[in-house]
Amino acid sequence: MKIKYLAAVFALASTGLSSANADRLVIKGSDTLGAKLVPQLAEQFKAQHPGTTFDIAAEGSTTGIAAIIDGTAEIGMSSRRAKTSEVGAATAKGKHMKPTIVAYDGLGVIVNASNPIKGLTKKQVEQIFTGDVTDWSAVGGSGGKISIYTRNTSSGTYSDWKELAMKKRDYAGSSQKMAGHEQIAAEVGKNPNGMRVGGQRTLIIPPSLAYGNSPPSGSGIPRNASLVFDVELLDVR
Repeated sequence: MKIKYLAAVFALASTGLSSANADRLVIKGSDTLGAKLVPQLAEQFKAQHPGTTFDIAAEGSTTGIAAIIDGTAEIGMSSRRAKTSEVGAATAKGKHMKPTIVAYDGLGVIVNASNPIKGLTKKQVEQIFTGDVTDWSAVGGSGGKISIYTRNTSSGTYSDWKELAMKKRDYAGSSQKMAGHEQIAAEVGKNPNGMRVGGQRTLIIPPSLAYGNSPPSGSGIPRNASLVFDVELLDVR
């Protein structure tokens, strides 16, 4: 059902384009949506509407919301809710952002396949990502400096994890910020001491230690998912 909503957003946004740009739809924002899902759905949409082309830039949720505010995109992709300040900035420019939830995503802590760690407590996760714990031996693993990989500061994943798993504390100064999930996954995959936050991978946080609320009824997401958040598209009304 959410895929149908996404197609409807494409259609509504395209009807609002000027005649000069009627064949081009600009979409900016979240890598969670923009890396694979939206491009794939855009191809399906183009097959049904041959006159439409897409310009998709997946550079983080904050950039998508900013693009809606400044009018440089018809659709903004976001893996977080718009902040009150962002809604206010849009209103000040006479724009009303209309959020449409198109999917629910889950996040888990990911380590290299060779790492013997089988589980972590919430406290240990917080300590690792904030830099209080820097060696795997402190959490029951083999000795070795922990390498932390995160998304960049414009990412919705970056801000959500900071709020829900780190008590709003700052990330460790040694954490390495990267532009996309695939880039981070590649780094962890080749670094035996690597650790990251990511979606659609095996969770190592026990279900009893889950973050946030349970997934919405009927969403199809296991109720023991570690962290569930809305993935939204924003357009202007």
